[in-house]
Amino acid sequence: MEDKPISTVYELVSQAHANIQQAFHDIDPVVSVNTQLRKQGIPADVMTIDCLKTGKRILLVFHDAQPDSVSYQFCLKDKDPFDEFESIALTSVTMQQLYDWMVLNFSKVN
Repeated sequence: MEDKPISTVYELVSQAHANIQQAFHDIDPVVSVNTQLRKQGIPADVMTIDCLKTGKRILLVFHDAQPDSVSYQFCLKDKDPFDEFESIALTSVTMQQLYDWMVLNFSKVN
């Protein structure tokens, strides 16, 4: 990955993932990066953090036109995301924030 916001967040997610695996034996997130939107003419990259046990997903979208923010949504991995996303400043995306999101969303089944 190039030096882009998604690369920075990927490093943070990797750290959060390692911490999750140490603290929670029943949560094993799967992280992936997808650049397929670019092939469809959309200048954005997507990162997904999935929990196979609960079927939940954290979806992060990195738009080229908004390099200082990240759009995100908590959704289900087997359903299309909603049209509306929340937005967070890239500087607010920390390892702890990502860790907290994973714990909050993946530790409960509903």
